[in-house]
Amino acid sequence: MYHGCTGPDDGLSEAVGEESRRFTREQLYTLVAAASINFSSMMCYSILGPFFPSEAEKKGASNTVVGLIFGCFALVNFLTSLILGNYLSQIGAKFMFVSGMFVSGCVTILFGILDKVPSGPMFIGFCFLVRAMDAISFAAAITASFSILAKAFPTNIATVLGSLEIFSGLGLVLGPPLGGFLYQLFGYEVPFIALGCIVLALVPVNMCILPRYDSTPRKESFWKLILLPKVLILCLTIFSLSACLGFFDPTISLFILKKFTLPAGYVGLVFLGLALSYSLSSPLLGLVSDKLPYIRKWLLIFGDLMTAACLFMLGPAPVLHIESQLWMFVLVLVLIGFSLGMSAIPVFPEILQCAYENGFEEGLSLLGLVSGLFNAMWSLGAFVGPILGGFLNEELGFEWAAAIQGGWPLLSGLATGIFYIIEATRKSSSSSLQNPPGDNEERTRLMGNEI
Repeated sequence: MYHGCTGPDDGLSEAVGEESRRFTREQLYTLVAAASINFSSMMCYSILGPFFPSEAEKKGASNTVVGLIFGCFALVNFLTSLILGNYLSQIGAKFMFVSGMFVSGCVTILFGILDKVPSGPMFIGFCFLVRAMDAISFAAAITASFSILAKAFPTNIATVLGSLEIFSGLGLVLGPPLGGFLYQLFGYEVPFIALGCIVLALVPVNMCILPRYDSTPRKESFWKLILLPKVLILCLTIFSLSACLGFFDPTISLFILKKFTLPAGYVGLVFLGLALSYSLSSPLLGLVSDKLPYIRKWLLIFGDLMTAACLFMLGPAPVLHIESQLWMFVLVLVLIGFSLGMSAIPVFPEILQCAYENGFEEGLSLLGLVSGLFNAMWSLGAFVGPILGGFLNEELGFEWAAAIQGGWPLLSGLATGIFYIIEATRKSSSSSLQNPPGDNEERTRLMGNEI
């Protein structure tokens, strides 16, 4: 980064200030590397949606078991993110990033040959094993990516994360329709083999362009961070949003196929509503979050409450007595994508700000801790969401399952609102105690007497 200088020449100062707002070559390379992992990881994650649940059912896996397979990825990701977040500065951010991407490409190809495994327990067991390996690699790459971005862009991390969600959204957009059409044309293996080869091709590119952001190892306390009341509330927000998205994995494609009788290739197009609205709104929400930090709490609260309301309408809930229609279903998905962005984008900078306010030292160790915590809570929600969603879908149907799943963001939104009200009340009381109303009047009266 360029540093500003002082001197009599105002024009020179303005020029230097303008130059400092431009990205350096290292920052641009960092953005390219982060964009590649966002895009490829979301492609790997979303490609399963249109056809894997039905394929797994043919192999003897129930809807609940499919949910467990999706949830296995999240649970292993949760544990791995906590561990790697604590040791990122010792391992090295770049090494963790590149090695995670390499393993992810390999296991994606492995997932493509699972249809050769005999049906029943053996197929289910290999699904769990391969998903667990994928989760470890995913956790390594994403934890390192978040830390590197926060190190490279310390003053506008929300804007950068929001902008990079375009590539996450692009992966979510392209994954389901591409996977569905490749499955229809060539069968089960081709979507995974093609995607795995793309990920492996990106590995040497990132090895060359990604700068090193390693620092002196410094141990920060994980428990000190997570036990901060504000961080606990933000963790609930991350968990609730991820649980809602995870709920869609084993349920939404089956609901679309049965309710609207669409072919598998077109099921992925329905996901466009959520993915596009999320990816297109995230840069704007990130910019607002960085430029107007005091608005973050309102984004968090209203984003959660809006998500809860949309999930209640997604089915819609039978208590509303509204017949589900495809146009309304897509519209609600669009609103869910926007509301998820409202809540998700401000969380990372809010946790960082809370850590700094409570005495944590700035550095890669803290960034690794925060990114690991963020990814761990997201993975925990992605573990609970599919399992609970698959069970509720089997027992109550998709309409009631979606409405009940909306309880997570409703609880999170209410808890966040209550916390910020209490925080504002305490700050107001503290300010009043430090500066009593009568002090200024007494000081003015005494000065008048002295004169």
